Amino acid sequence: MKRLNMLCSVFLMFVFAGVSAQDTEQEETRQEGHTNQNKFRQMYQEMATPNQYRTASGAPGPAYYQNEADYKMDIVLDDKNSVLTGEETITYHNNSPENLEYLWVQLDQNIRKKDAPALQKDGDGMSPVNTPARFASNYMQEAFDGGFNIKEVSKDGAALKYTIHQTMMRIDMAQPLKSGESYTFKINWSYNVNNHVTNRARSGYEFFDKDGNKAYVIAQFFPRMAVYNDVEGWQNYQFWGNGEFALPFGDYEVNITVPADHVMEATGELQNRKDVYSKDMMKRYEQAKKSYDKPVMIVTQEEAEAAEKGFSNKTKTWTYKADMVRDFAFSTSRKFILDMMAVDVMGKDVMAVSLYPKEGNPLWEEWSTKVVASTLKSYSEHTFQYPYHKAVSVHAKNQGMEYPMICWNYGRPDEEGNYSDRTKFGMMSVIIHEVGHNFFPMIVNSDERQWGWMDEGINTFVQYVAEQEFAEAYPEAIAPNSKYPSRRGEPSKIVPYMKGNQDYISPIMSNPEQVHQLGNNAYGKPATALNILRETVMGRELFDYAFATYSHRWMFKHPTPEDFFRTMEDASSIDLDWFWRGWFYTTDNVDIGIKEVNKYYVTDTPTKAGKEMLKRYGTTPEETKALYVVTEDDEEFSEDMKNKSLTENSETLQAYLMDNFSEEERKNLKAPKYFYQVVFEKPGGLVMPLIIEVAYADGTSEKITYPVQIWRKNDKVISKVIPSNKEIKSITVDPDLETADVDVNNNSWPKNENKDEFEEFKDSTQD
Repeated sequence: MKRLNMLCSVFLMFVFAGVSAQDTEQEETRQEGHTNQNKFRQMYQEMATPNQYRTASGAPGPAYYQNEADYKMDIVLDDKNSVLTGEETITYHNNSPENLEYLWVQLDQNIRKKDAPALQKDGDGMSPVNTPARFASNYMQEAFDGGFNIKEVSKDGAALKYTIHQTMMRIDMAQPLKSGESYTFKINWSYNVNNHVTNRARSGYEFFDKDGNKAYVIAQFFPRMAVYNDVEGWQNYQFWGNGEFALPFGDYEVNITVPADHVMEATGELQNRKDVYSKDMMKRYEQAKKSYDKPVMIVTQEEAEAAEKGFSNKTKTWTYKADMVRDFAFSTSRKFILDMMAVDVMGKDVMAVSLYPKEGNPLWEEWSTKVVASTLKSYSEHTFQYPYHKAVSVHAKNQGMEYPMICWNYGRPDEEGNYSDRTKFGMMSVIIHEVGHNFFPMIVNSDERQWGWMDEGINTFVQYVAEQEFAEAYPEAIAPNSKYPSRRGEPSKIVPYMKGNQDYISPIMSNPEQVHQLGNNAYGKPATALNILRETVMGRELFDYAFATYSHRWMFKHPTPEDFFRTMEDASSIDLDWFWRGWFYTTDNVDIGIKEVNKYYVTDTPTKAGKEMLKRYGTTPEETKALYVVTEDDEEFSEDMKNKSLTENSETLQAYLMDNFSEEERKNLKAPKYFYQVVFEKPGGLVMPLIIEVAYADGTSEKITYPVQIWRKNDKVISKVIPSNKEIKSITVDPDLETADVDVNNNSWPKNENKDEFEEFKDSTQD
């Protein structure tokens, strides 16, 4: 059956092509050739070739492997002198098909040595103004004497040869470690624990002047095996400070000896709870396991304040076991308040836990554990069921850091217990973010040393979703009729970065040590990109399915960027090469605007442009029963065209319809009165779906979305015809600001006249 698109094709083929900005005659002069720069070209050059380890679909291949490292450790914390001493036995399992000649161990604490090259990695200069604290830190304080003191590296009592290079240590084995075999060796060490407040670090202690106590958040505290895999071989890229950690999975058995009056939490399941908990703590713990609506205080503030004064000379040893984790961390202090509640995570009970000094109250007692609980539910819903038995949030000044089952988070009221919304939501957001890191990269174990965005960016995206869901679960935490004030994720919030100075912007696909603005590059931009991908490009249904597929495929494995890109396409049937190339491999930005809009009427009267076009096709108006279009500025236009219908303006069209459509078919045909040709331009480098809102003179409006493929043959300018029965009053590109368009001044027709502050001031002074 003939349809209206057949009719429109007559218009377009014979008429609009003559006035379109895209219809230009081919130059007769010879032109230089060029390589394929089309935004939609395949990404074979950017991506690694699929193989038996990693498939073209983005899934682990049939030969995929990963090595494992098991640890047995005895740790002693000297609270008075802030010294940590440890002994560890490492069993390394070589599951790779290769024989390994040596082993690489990470010594990340060595970044705190006095002579660490990382301390001199950045240029500096004398600032014209400084805070006293920064000035004293930069120019007056002696460098902290940190780093590992390696006392012994041995196997079966015999010393092993080893070489330390900055933050890496190579273990030389007597014989290569064959494929499928394991190797057990021992390392003894100690190091001075830094004050993480005055000596900024992910790990250390905070000293409280008023009571003389320290609160410890301890991580990167033991020599850890590096990753060996099919992509990098040994991942022995030095730790320079920004690129975080690439670690293998393994099982841990850890004994931690601390002062007897300390309260502790750590990675893993506590094995001797009855030995280190009081009877009251045990009773409350049993209550907490049945409390799903609110936390139960295991150690109250009153009890913590009493403990602050004790300074016991005795010790207790806390024993933890953890299976299939990639790291281990712990936090301990006599100042800590402890609360817990149970969380039903997709039918499985998990404990949400918070550990904080009185300085965190009343904010932490009210919200921390509830935020942990909500986060576990949200992340599990969008990825996979949380596999561990607990998640712990620890309050630490100026901290935001993550480890399996435990994380450090900032957000402190003033001394009177008052706090602003900024402090409250900052604390909630960092808890959501750091607890969320249990999923990325603690379980979906990407290489943070090479690709910071794969854990920070992906996690910040899910954080944004979880923040909105937290507001739904706890509306009392949010102002009435408002959204959660997410810092990152919404497209408009990345615009200042994306339109900034290109000298200080790097592609997302950059090593975290090589970028100028790590927060925007590794957190903000990828989170925004994924949010746009979900809401605007793919739609929630397809995105959520593909994202969950990626998460399930790479649980407890080591994915690469290509594995993520390929899975998102494989599970959704959407070609996203243009998206990955633009958003992740370039620093281009989005800028789509309206260049011009023309309104046309249909007529039988041959126009100058129409005659010229027919001439190019080798025919004349007399030989062709064609339709023509005119604007109100054309000489062929007459005022009565405005009041006539489409067929009244064109007897040729009316005759065509009578001859080719039945009476019933003609009843179903549309008869647009106006034809608007809208010319869109794209000054920005990124291609995006073209979203417009059309407002009509009668007060109605509609949204139209053209697929991103509209740019596939012309990356600069395209035009679209909008047939309409109603007169169009205005057209707006990206009306809901969902594409991160960096210049909205060209998004409207008629063009919005935005006066600057000076112009507005001048107008206000006029009589």
